Amino acid sequence: MSFRRGGRRRLNVENASRVHVPRSVRSHKAPGERHPELVAPRPRGLLSESTILWVPRSMPLPGQRCEVWSAPALPADLEDLLRRLRLPHIRRHAPEVVATAKAQRWEPAEVLKALFAEEVAGRERSALATRRAVAGFPTGKTFDAWQPEVCSIPAPTQQALRTLEWVHRRENLVVCGPSGTGKTFLLEALGQLAVEQGLKVAWFTLEDLGGLLRRHRADDTVTKAIARVLRADLVIVDDIGLLPVAVDAAEGLYRLVDAAYEKRSVAISSNLHPSGFDELMPKTLATATVDRLLHHAHVCQTSGDSVRLTQALAGQGVSPLS
Repeated sequence: MSFRRGGRRRLNVENASRVHVPRSVRSHKAPGERHPELVAPRPRGLLSESTILWVPRSMPLPGQRCEVWSAPALPADLEDLLRRLRLPHIRRHAPEVVATAKAQRWEPAEVLKALFAEEVAGRERSALATRRAVAGFPTGKTFDAWQPEVCSIPAPTQQALRTLEWVHRRENLVVCGPSGTGKTFLLEALGQLAVEQGLKVAWFTLEDLGGLLRRHRADDTVTKAIARVLRADLVIVDDIGLLPVAVDAAEGLYRLVDAAYEKRSVAISSNLHPSGFDELMPKTLATATVDRLLHHAHVCQTSGDSVRLTQALAGQGVSPLS
């Protein structure tokens, strides 16, 4: 349940999972008798979204509505200590947790557990958001929108890729096939899954690699720039073969694959099988790149008609005009 300092919210009592009931309400029952709908056992952790923490003395009967007051603020010196210790999530949730602990008579260990659980959960959410932002995904697509039956890659292969064991083994992935057959979608969904599991991901196109090389060639820091890229556990290079490959981009791809060889996982999507990369870039660079890329690689080929074109022809690409 969320609170707003200095404000008040209204909740329905019958929907609450745990309620702290004042003595004035308990007195309506016979001595020793418990109110069946209002008194609940003390929680063993954080409260749910429907939990009521504060109930005024003039509490209505079940089914009626009552006012819920916000938890009192922490003392200023305690807030300052939490700020200096850099515990923002504890500082944010401590007023509610402390008020709940007092009202429902938690053990001290339960209070500490609840506070530190909030801090850990908050830090994990922040770290996940940071990893997503740093990765630079193009659209934000995940497996929530993925349709495995539409993809021509066999279902067992799709499931094996989703385990990400190949990333932990520092193996590569090549997804090649015609345009519109789900190559980019699959790689982005795998990248999002890796980020959710705590791995670092970096997303590039060939043009990005060429620009990276040009920016750092002037001061001879290309090697350092590639090393920074390889701080990621998985590096994804998307859409090779759509456009002519400039020399800088071809060299950038080679440098990346060479530096990542047996150290990091590289995943690429391409309209061409890697054996045809010599049609896109100088033969020497293509041979050296493909040799290192395919040595420890899973190659998945897609086929069939473009999913985008199929949906467009069926009128599924847009919402109907009103």
